[in-house]
Amino acid sequence: MTFDKNALGFGYGEHAPFASNPWATRGRLYPEATSPTRSDFQRDRDRIVHTTAFRRLKHKTQVFIAADGDHYRTRLTHTIEVAQIARALARALKLDEDLAEGVALVHDFGHTPFGHTGEDALHEMLKPYGGFDHNAQSLRIVTKLERRYAEFDGLNLTWESLEGLVKHNGPLLSLDGQGTHGPVPQPILDYCAIHDLELASFASLEAQVAAIADDIAYNTHDIDDGLRSGYLTFEMLEDVPFLARLMREVSDRYPGLEASRFTHEIMRRQITAMVEDVIAVAQTRLRDIRPESAMDVRQAGRVIATFSDEMGETDKQIKRLLMTRIYRHPEVMRVREGAASIVCDLYRAFMADPLLMREHYWIDQIPGMAEPARARHVGDYLAGMTDTFAISVHRRLFDHTPDLR
Repeated sequence: MTFDKNALGFGYGEHAPFASNPWATRGRLYPEATSPTRSDFQRDRDRIVHTTAFRRLKHKTQVFIAADGDHYRTRLTHTIEVAQIARALARALKLDEDLAEGVALVHDFGHTPFGHTGEDALHEMLKPYGGFDHNAQSLRIVTKLERRYAEFDGLNLTWESLEGLVKHNGPLLSLDGQGTHGPVPQPILDYCAIHDLELASFASLEAQVAAIADDIAYNTHDIDDGLRSGYLTFEMLEDVPFLARLMREVSDRYPGLEASRFTHEIMRRQITAMVEDVIAVAQTRLRDIRPESAMDVRQAGRVIATFSDEMGETDKQIKRLLMTRIYRHPEVMRVREGAASIVCDLYRAFMADPLLMREHYWIDQIPGMAEPARARHVGDYLAGMTDTFAISVHRRLFDHTPDLR
């Protein structure tokens, strides 16, 4: 018995002409038969959710180490919040929600333990071998390191999902072939040599909404977590006029509201205002550009899903507030120093004796590898660690492990 997939709600008519068409994808590196019940972008999203890398995000730091408390965001809860906002934006702009959600769910796969602190430390260790970039590491994970399928390494995601992962923050190459943000990480160049992701063009609008959803999510939840930690106070939020206005609105409507509810009322208004701002900007730019296809979006020469100038200034003000009051807080810096030393200690130990990487799937081959190849395997292993696993291994290998509380 056969059935009509369009009758199940898989039709494409409700999408805008510039949305990515899940029934006309540019395909996968390794050809696969299509599914009768799911679009290719749905299958990508499902594959991402079922990975080991996705589960590891549960125990990877966003800002505050897990030992600080159970209610702070982790890299996983951050990712889920980004995906929720990305879907909302995609729905409003009549895009493919599954592709937007998939890019949002995979965008942080390559992050190390201990957040950006771990990434900075691992980058320093790997500088002689090309350094470390979490976006390039995300690509390595979904094209090489996940080992689930019988016929290929990685997840064999569609071209559109991989493009969104790599280029969600914009083109990596200028039209004259120069890196837009410095040299393009070698893992990305290596992959594009066999499966060209067209690094000089913009990504789909689905990838763009995933990127701006990331900013909206962490601008909001880092304030929430900062207030919970005590590093931020409501008085400090007054330094940002946008936040001061939101607090006045909540105070006027709900006088005497308890702090936890007051915080949530501010945060929900912040997300709403930022989402509506992005939608308004995108609609204006779409009217100006008049794209008739997803390719027109890629060739538009500018980002479409972004903040207005006014909200962009607010975004900068919030980021400055978070940097000065939280990310550079002396206590956070103390913890960062300890976390960096754990990553560096483990890197040196694994380079000296690769057999210490007990769970590495190529452990028997690594000792005989040339140093650059060995270093990259050590980087893969370290980047895949959760905070808890990194601390546990460090305690096993060293007499003293820094206290990250």
